[in-house]
Amino acid sequence: MREERHDVVVVGAGPAGSVTAKHLALRGLDVLLIERNQEIGVPVRCAEGVSKGLEKFVRIDKRWICATVKGAHIYSPDGTKVTVEAEGSHAGYVLERRIFDRFLAEEAARAGATVRVKTAATGVIKENGAVKGISANCMGEQMRIYADVVVAADGVESKVGEWAGLNTAVKMRDIAVCAEFLMSGVEVDDAYCEFFIGDMAPRGYAWVFPKGDDCANVGLGIGADISTEGRRALDFLRSFVAKKFPAGKVLAEIYGAVPLSGPIYETVADGIVLVGDAARQVDPLSGGGILYAMRAGEIAAEVISEACEEKDFSRRKLYEYEKRWRQDFGRRLEIGLKAKEYFLKMPASRMNKLAHALAAKGTIKLREQTAVAMLKEFVRRSPSLLFDLAKLIF
Repeated sequence: MREERHDVVVVGAGPAGSVTAKHLALRGLDVLLIERNQEIGVPVRCAEGVSKGLEKFVRIDKRWICATVKGAHIYSPDGTKVTVEAEGSHAGYVLERRIFDRFLAEEAARAGATVRVKTAATGVIKENGAVKGISANCMGEQMRIYADVVVAADGVESKVGEWAGLNTAVKMRDIAVCAEFLMSGVEVDDAYCEFFIGDMAPRGYAWVFPKGDDCANVGLGIGADISTEGRRALDFLRSFVAKKFPAGKVLAEIYGAVPLSGPIYETVADGIVLVGDAARQVDPLSGGGILYAMRAGEIAAEVISEACEEKDFSRRKLYEYEKRWRQDFGRRLEIGLKAKEYFLKMPASRMNKLAHALAAKGTIKLREQTAVAMLKEFVRRSPSLLFDLAKLIF
C-alpha cells in the first residue's frame, strides 16, 4: 500500500477546503487537498446565491458571476411581496459554482498546495486516540496519507469527523432536502432573487435566482422529516414550476441536502479540524453557508499554522479555532437557529399579516447583507408583530 506524508491533508475541495488549503500553503506548509469527484465543482448542489460579503475574500471575476443583484423579493403565503435591497450599488451575486469552486482550488494550487481529484477518504488513521492522517482510495489505489492535521471539509455528508469520533449527527427535522432545476425560457428580473414561503415548500421555501439570458435556478427545500413518497422536494418543485414557469425548459436537475441544525457541539479533536458544512456552519434560517465556510477556512489555517510552529496538534491547541470562529460568526448562526424555529411555528395568517405591515412601508434598505440584519429591520418596522422574535435576537 502506498504511503505519503504531508503537514496537512484537507478532505474536500469546496469553498471551505480550498480556502483552508490556500491559506495553509501561503504559510509555507506542505498541504494536500483531495476531492472525491473527478472534477472540482461538479456536481453543483447549491442555489449559487451569495451576498457582496464575498468581496472580502476574493477579487470578483466575471467568469464566475452570472448575475449581480440589487436585492430580493420575498413572497408571503398569500403572495404579498416584500422587497429588500442593499444600500449602495448591489446586494450580492449569483455564481456559477462549477467555475467558482475550480477557481478557489486553482488559488490553492497557485499558493503551493497539491490538489488531487478522484481521491476519496475511506477512514482515518489514529495513534493513541489522535488522528494522524487518512486512508484513501486514489483512482482505485489504496493509500495511507499521514499528516499532522486532517481538515474535514467533506460537506453535509461528512464522514471524516464521524470516523474521528466527533458527533456530527443531525436530526431529520434539522435537514432540508432540496431539488432545483436550471431553467431556460423563463421571464425573471435579473436584478432580484425571489423567495416564496408557503405550502409550495412545507418547512422550507422556494427560490428563483436569475442566471442571465432568460435562465434561472428554480428550486425549493422542504423539511427532511416530512419528505415521503409523493411529497418529496422534487414533487413540490414540479408543482411549483408548472404554475410559475409553465413554458420554461429544464436544462439540469440538482439535488442535495442542507444542515439547518446550527453548528455541531465540537469542531475539533486531537489532530483534526472540521470546516464548512461538515461543521454545520450554515445559517439555519437562510441555508446559506459559502461565506461562513470561507471565513472558517481562513481561521482554521491561522490556528493550524500556529500548531505546526509549536508542533502541538492536540485538541487543546486546535480548540483555538473553535473559539475564534464562534467569536467571529457563531452568534449569527445561533440567532438564525432561533429565528428558524420561530418562523416555523408562525401560522400562515400571521405571516401574511407581517408581510402586509412590511410591504406597506415600502422597500427595506439594508446596510449589511445578512439574515440577522434583515431580521432586525423586520422587528424595527413591526415591533408589535415580532415582539417575541425581538427577545430572541437582541
